This record gives sequence, C-alpha cells and structure tokens, in this order.
Amino acid sequence: MSDKFKRELLIDNFLISDKSDAFVIAEIGHNHQGDVDLCEKFFQVAAHSGASAVKLQKRNNRLLYTKSYFDSPYVGPTSFGATYGSHREFLEFGKKEYLHLQKVAKELNLIFFATAFDLSSADFLLDLNVPVIKIASGDLRSAPLISYLSSQSVPLIISTGGASIDEIKRALEDVDPSNIGLLQCTAAYPAEAEEMDLLAIQQFRSLFPNTVVGLSSHDRGISFPIAAYTLGARIIEKHFTIDRSMKGTDHAFSLEPSGMEKMIRDLKLLKVALGDGRKKIYDKEKEPVRKMGKMLVYSRTLVAGTEVNLSDFSLKSPCDGLNPQIARNLIGKKLAVDVLTDQTVKLEDFKN
Repeated sequence: MSDKFKRELLIDNFLISDKSDAFVIAEIGHNHQGDVDLCEKFFQVAAHSGASAVKLQKRNNRLLYTKSYFDSPYVGPTSFGATYGSHREFLEFGKKEYLHLQKVAKELNLIFFATAFDLSSADFLLDLNVPVIKIASGDLRSAPLISYLSSQSVPLIISTGGASIDEIKRALEDVDPSNIGLLQCTAAYPAEAEEMDLLAIQQFRSLFPNTVVGLSSHDRGISFPIAAYTLGARIIEKHFTIDRSMKGTDHAFSLEPSGMEKMIRDLKLLKVALGDGRKKIYDKEKEPVRKMGKMLVYSRTLVAGTEVNLSDFSLKSPCDGLNPQIARNLIGKKLAVDVLTDQTVKLEDFKN
C-alpha cells in the first residue's frame, strides 16, 4: 500500500492497521443487568479471554426517548422494569460506576469505552476521557451526533447496520477518515449467515482507503469474524456474556468465555498463517516431498542410440532423481548408454 493510503487507527496504545492483530471488542452492552459487580466480573473474564477492549452502552434515557415511548409498558421475560423507560434506567450506570469500571479495566490492561446514544451521553464519555467512542448503527444518520464527536478529535468506531452505501458516504462527509473504524454490520439480533454480507468489508476497503475497516458480528458463532479478518477487517466486535441463559435480550447470541477465547486464539493464529503474500518452501517440507514425490525412471530396458518417447519413462517414489517436469525436454533425444528397467534417469544418459 502506498503512503497515500495509510490505513491506521490508534486507540489508546493499540495501533490498528492491516499488519496488526485484530482489535477485539467484547461488547457487554447491558448484559451486566445493571449490576456493577457482575460487570466487573465480565471485564475479568473478557481480559482472560484475550479481548483488546470492553464496551458498554451509555444513554440519557429521559432525553433520548419520547415521553410516550419512555412510559410505554414493557413486560416480558427480559424486562427489568414495568415500562420501557424504567427498564432502561435499571440497566444504566452513572459516573460513579463508570469511574470504577474505568479503573478496573486499566488494571486488567483492557481498553474501556462505550457507545454514545445521544449528545448528553457523548459529553458524559468525553468527560471521562475515553480513548474511543462507538456510534451505533441506529445513529449512522444522526449527523449532529457524529459531527459533534468528530469535532472533539476522539476516534470513532461506526457501525453500518441497516444503511446504504450512499448513507454511509453522507455520514462520513465531515469525518476524518483516518480517525474512524468503519464496521460492516447487520442490525439483526442475531444475524443469520445469509445476512452477514462479509464481502462488504472489501467494498468498504475500496471505497474508504484511509479507513480501518471491521466487523460488528451479531451471529452466534466464531467463524465469520475469522473470515472477516481474512477479508481485511481489523476491528472485531462481538457481544459477550458469561452465561447465555442469563436474563436479557442479547445473551442468547453473545459469545461465552470459551467462545471468545477460541475466536481470539484463531484470529491471532490467522494473522500469522496469512503470511506475507509470497509462496515459500520450508525446510520441514523437503523430506515429506522427497518421500511422496516422484522421479523419472526408465520403464523398460533400452539400448544406446534409442530415441526415447514418453512411454519409456515411469514416475516412482521417492524423489531422489530428476524432476518429472523435465520429461518433456527429453522426448526425441537419443540415449548415449544402455539403460535398465527402473533405472534412475540422468541427463548424462543422453547424447548432446
């Protein structure tokens, strides 16, 4: 890649680039159930699993929702309140909790940040000096929010679920393309395989050459993020829980610790396995190829002066003689010596 296109994003002490490991975000959201001690446990398990970052969601619910929606009944197995507003308020952390969790994350060497769902929440997170802020898919069209955060020079990670390419382009018009991460995302919970559109990652890389691209993966497994890294995604966001059976809407499609650990393990191995784009021969390949490979031998006894054809040769293992690819160059040549069946073919057997 030329210097004109420098696809890098620095978040805290993690430089994300085409050459880097995946920046893996354990999206806790509100899986913590409004319990700061439980959230702290999430952080600990995410760190043990190898996550780069942990993320929550921040809303000023009174300002974010219309009064009628805030007061609307919300009854069901995943509800934490009788109305939607009270449900949301139950799950919301304030500054005291955020400061505590910020400290916990630092001790665990995790990058801690959150999604800002409104301008008030954006100010809340900026006041905490978080190293990056997430823009959810539902706010891709929220131009005032994106413009305001962009003016603060804080890196942004922007999800694109439910948006067209034209809407994505408009959203990024006033944003520094080198100071964002752009995530392919399908805003379905969960998203099925036929809805993932992983090749859009390559489309994003082509359309936004100065921008780090990633995947917010709402599927149930770990294979799609692995494929996404191969396609050029360097930010991987996955919903995370310590128990899928816990109360809440997101647990069912979140990764549990073992899944997160396996995904991160495979992402790290994949970075190494991709290599540098050049085919090589490794020393440890040589003996297996010798044993399994073939060499040229004579298929029958021939006398000096015989003009050989392809049927005069056989291929036999191990490969301790001439590379069979040379056979075509020997057709029509005359033997300088007598040869025997199964004898290894040598170049000096032939007249010049």
